[in-house]
Amino acid sequence: MSEKAIKLNKKDIFMTGVIKENATFKVMLGMCPALAVTNSFESAFGMGLMVIIILTMSNFVISALRNVIPNDLRIPSFIVIIATLVTALHMFVQAYAGALSDSLGVFIPLIAVNCIVLGRAESFASKNGVVDSIVDGLGSATGFALAISLVGIIREVIGKGSIGLGVLLPLPFETTLRLFPSEYAIGVFVSPPGAFLVIGILLAVFAAVGNAKPKKKVVAKK
Repeated sequence: MSEKAIKLNKKDIFMTGVIKENATFKVMLGMCPALAVTNSFESAFGMGLMVIIILTMSNFVISALRNVIPNDLRIPSFIVIIATLVTALHMFVQAYAGALSDSLGVFIPLIAVNCIVLGRAESFASKNGVVDSIVDGLGSATGFALAISLVGIIREVIGKGSIGLGVLLPLPFETTLRLFPSEYAIGVFVSPPGAFLVIGILLAVFAAVGNAKPKKKVVAKK
């Protein structure tokens, strides 16, 4: 999201992060977790939810302290703040969602160096008020979460023929929604190459939709 977002209202700030400058499908940031943790809907959704928490909280803290942090130390300070929040969240997930923690593994601590989180801290939170920064963080993270959840759903459905619920997330139930017989599933979609296939197809689809939008005609004045 560019600095032009500073002049937008809160709805525009939020929607810019969700759609106009979606981290995964528009800006192509955070592709490592998008490729690595989207072999199931729950793992993708869990990662997206954690990024929402971290990005919103880090934007809040950094914006609140923006006039206190020395300019020469802002990047190290941002990293310390983000890493502290990620560590606390990681401990919480290990305690209350052990299966999700085991599934995501090292990718939870790696949120601390996720370019989306640090990028929003540097380009927006360090230059804007607390409320706008919270909205910006929530919008950017929600766009990322929706994108990787979509990838996770497609990969799990095509690769397994079903969607598991309550397997990784701490839900009060555990069930498998069978959509079609497993013998018709294409297993490659839940393997690493499947992530490249699904994300590549989605990028092509969104690019085609964007290019198909009618452009305003410029009428030359006489």
